[in-house]
Amino acid sequence: MLKLFIGFIAAVSLVSCGQSDKAAMPAAQELTRDAIGYYCMMTVVEHQGPKGQIILTDKEDPLWFTSVRDTMAFTILPGEPKNIAAIYVTDIGKANWDNPEPSTWIDARQAWFVVGSDVSGGMGAPELVPFGEKAEALAFIQEHGGEIFEYADIPREMFLGVEDS
Repeated sequence: MLKLFIGFIAAVSLVSCGQSDKAAMPAAQELTRDAIGYYCMMTVVEHQGPKGQIILTDKEDPLWFTSVRDTMAFTILPGEPKNIAAIYVTDIGKANWDNPEPSTWIDARQAWFVVGSDVSGGMGAPELVPFGEKAEALAFIQEHGGEIFEYADIPREMFLGVEDS
Protein backbone atom coordinates (compact mmCIF):
# COMPACT_ATOMS: atom_id res chain seq x y z
CA MET A 1 0.00 0.00 0.00
CA LEU A 2 2.84 2.39 0.84
CA LYS A 3 4.49 1.64 -2.54
CA LEU A 4 1.22 2.39 -4.31
CA PHE A 5 0.88 5.70 -2.45
CA ILE A 6 4.49 6.71 -3.26
CA GLY A 7 3.91 5.80 -6.91
CA PHE A 8 0.78 7.93 -6.99
CA ILE A 9 2.59 10.93 -5.47
CA ALA A 10 5.44 10.54 -8.00
CA ALA A 11 2.98 10.39 -10.90
CA VAL A 12 1.12 13.49 -9.70
CA SER A 13 4.43 15.32 -9.32
CA LEU A 14 5.45 14.48 -12.88
CA VAL A 15 2.12 15.59 -14.29
CA SER A 16 2.27 18.81 -12.26
CA CYS A 17 5.77 19.56 -13.56
CA GLY A 18 4.58 19.09 -17.13
CA GLN A 19 1.62 21.38 -16.57
CA SER A 20 3.70 24.11 -14.97
CA ASP A 21 6.05 24.13 -17.97
CA LYS A 22 3.10 24.71 -20.31
CA ALA A 23 1.56 27.27 -17.97
CA ALA A 24 4.87 29.17 -17.88
CA MET A 25 4.59 29.99 -21.60
CA PRO A 26 2.31 33.00 -22.01
CA ALA A 27 -0.39 32.90 -24.66
CA ALA A 28 -0.05 34.75 -27.95
CA GLN A 29 -1.74 38.13 -28.04
CA GLU A 30 -3.85 39.35 -30.92
CA LEU A 31 -2.53 42.05 -33.19
CA THR A 32 -4.24 45.44 -33.05
CA ARG A 33 -3.75 48.72 -34.89
CA ASP A 34 -1.79 49.91 -31.84
CA ALA A 35 0.99 47.35 -32.39
CA ILE A 36 4.21 49.06 -33.46
CA GLY A 37 7.13 47.15 -35.01
CA TYR A 38 10.07 46.82 -32.64
CA TYR A 39 12.72 47.73 -35.23
CA CYS A 40 10.87 49.84 -37.81
CA MET A 41 8.53 51.71 -35.42
CA MET A 42 5.75 51.34 -38.01
CA THR A 43 2.20 50.03 -37.55
CA VAL A 44 2.48 46.24 -37.87
CA VAL A 45 -0.96 45.63 -39.40
CA GLU A 46 -0.09 47.83 -42.38
CA HIS A 47 2.45 45.27 -43.61
CA GLN A 48 1.54 42.10 -45.47
CA GLY A 49 2.96 38.66 -44.82
CA PRO A 50 3.62 36.77 -41.61
CA LYS A 51 4.29 38.68 -38.42
CA GLY A 52 5.95 37.87 -35.14
CA GLN A 53 5.66 38.60 -31.47
CA ILE A 54 8.08 37.93 -28.65
CA ILE A 55 7.01 37.94 -25.04
CA LEU A 56 9.74 38.56 -22.49
CA THR A 57 9.64 37.09 -18.99
CA ASP A 58 9.59 40.52 -17.36
CA LYS A 59 6.99 42.20 -19.60
CA GLU A 60 3.30 41.56 -20.13
CA ASP A 61 3.00 43.18 -23.56
CA PRO A 62 4.72 41.51 -26.51
CA LEU A 63 7.34 43.02 -28.75
CA TRP A 64 5.83 43.16 -32.25
CA PHE A 65 7.61 42.52 -35.54
CA THR A 66 6.47 43.30 -39.09
CA SER A 67 8.22 40.17 -40.38
CA VAL A 68 9.27 36.75 -39.17
CA ARG A 69 12.80 37.52 -40.30
CA ASP A 70 12.98 40.47 -37.86
CA THR A 71 11.45 38.31 -35.14
CA MET A 72 14.15 35.68 -35.52
CA ALA A 73 16.91 38.28 -35.75
CA PHE A 74 15.88 39.58 -32.33
CA THR A 75 16.57 36.16 -30.82
CA ILE A 76 20.22 36.08 -31.94
CA LEU A 77 21.38 39.70 -31.95
CA PRO A 78 23.80 40.26 -29.07
CA GLY A 79 22.30 43.54 -27.85
CA GLU A 80 18.76 42.21 -27.41
CA PRO A 81 17.29 40.72 -24.23
CA LYS A 82 17.53 36.94 -23.91
CA ASN A 83 14.78 36.46 -21.31
CA ILE A 84 12.33 35.20 -23.93
CA ALA A 85 9.23 33.50 -22.57
CA ALA A 86 7.57 32.87 -25.95
CA ILE A 87 8.06 33.44 -29.67
CA TYR A 88 4.98 33.38 -31.85
CA VAL A 89 4.75 33.69 -35.63
CA THR A 90 1.88 33.69 -38.11
CA ASP A 91 0.99 30.23 -39.43
CA ILE A 92 0.74 30.99 -43.14
CA GLY A 93 -0.95 27.63 -43.66
CA LYS A 94 -3.94 29.12 -41.82
CA ALA A 95 -3.58 32.82 -42.66
CA ASN A 96 -4.08 35.14 -45.60
CA TRP A 97 -0.72 36.56 -46.79
CA ASP A 98 -2.06 40.06 -47.40
CA ASN A 99 -3.79 40.41 -44.05
CA PRO A 100 -3.15 37.56 -41.58
CA GLU A 101 -6.26 36.86 -39.54
CA PRO A 102 -6.48 36.71 -35.74
CA SER A 103 -5.83 33.37 -34.03
CA THR A 104 -3.26 32.19 -36.56
CA TRP A 105 -0.30 32.37 -34.15
CA ILE A 106 1.93 29.34 -33.60
CA ASP A 107 4.90 28.71 -31.34
CA ALA A 108 7.91 29.47 -33.55
CA ARG A 109 9.89 26.67 -31.93
CA GLN A 110 7.30 24.17 -33.23
CA ALA A 111 6.93 25.61 -36.74
CA TRP A 112 8.30 24.60 -40.12
CA PHE A 113 9.96 27.47 -42.02
CA VAL A 114 10.37 27.92 -45.76
CA VAL A 115 13.59 29.81 -46.45
CA GLY A 116 14.66 31.19 -49.83
CA SER A 117 11.24 31.38 -51.51
CA ASP A 118 10.25 34.01 -54.06
CA VAL A 119 8.04 35.94 -51.59
CA SER A 120 8.93 39.08 -49.66
CA GLY A 121 7.89 39.88 -46.12
CA GLY A 122 6.40 42.92 -44.46
CA MET A 123 9.43 45.14 -45.05
CA GLY A 124 10.02 43.97 -48.62
CA ALA A 125 12.95 41.71 -47.70
CA PRO A 126 13.19 37.94 -48.23
CA GLU A 127 10.97 36.25 -45.65
CA LEU A 128 11.08 33.17 -43.46
CA VAL A 129 7.63 31.70 -44.04
CA PRO A 130 6.27 29.71 -41.05
CA PHE A 131 3.82 26.81 -41.17
CA GLY A 132 2.25 24.68 -38.46
CA GLU A 133 2.16 21.63 -40.76
CA LYS A 134 5.11 20.29 -42.73
CA ALA A 135 2.84 19.27 -45.64
CA GLU A 136 1.66 22.87 -46.03
CA ALA A 137 5.25 24.10 -46.10
CA LEU A 138 6.14 21.53 -48.76
CA ALA A 139 3.13 22.59 -50.87
CA PHE A 140 4.24 26.23 -50.56
CA ILE A 141 7.72 25.25 -51.81
CA GLN A 142 6.18 23.66 -54.90
CA GLU A 143 4.68 27.04 -55.82
CA HIS A 144 7.27 29.51 -54.47
CA GLY A 145 10.54 27.59 -54.17
CA GLY A 146 12.79 27.53 -51.14
CA GLU A 147 13.87 24.97 -48.58
CA ILE A 148 12.21 23.75 -45.40
CA PHE A 149 13.82 24.05 -41.96
CA GLU A 150 12.86 23.52 -38.36
CA TYR A 151 13.33 26.48 -36.01
CA ALA A 152 16.76 25.47 -34.68
CA ASP A 153 18.12 24.69 -38.14
CA ILE A 154 17.30 27.93 -39.98
CA PRO A 155 20.57 29.34 -41.41
CA ARG A 156 21.53 32.31 -39.25
CA GLU A 157 22.53 34.37 -42.28
CA MET A 158 18.82 34.52 -43.14
CA PHE A 159 18.21 36.72 -40.08
CA LEU A 160 18.59 40.30 -41.34
CA GLY A 161 21.85 39.40 -43.11
CA VAL A 162 23.57 38.54 -39.83
CA GLU A 163 26.71 36.55 -40.60
CA ASP A 164 27.15 33.23 -38.89
CA SER A 165 29.80 33.64 -36.21
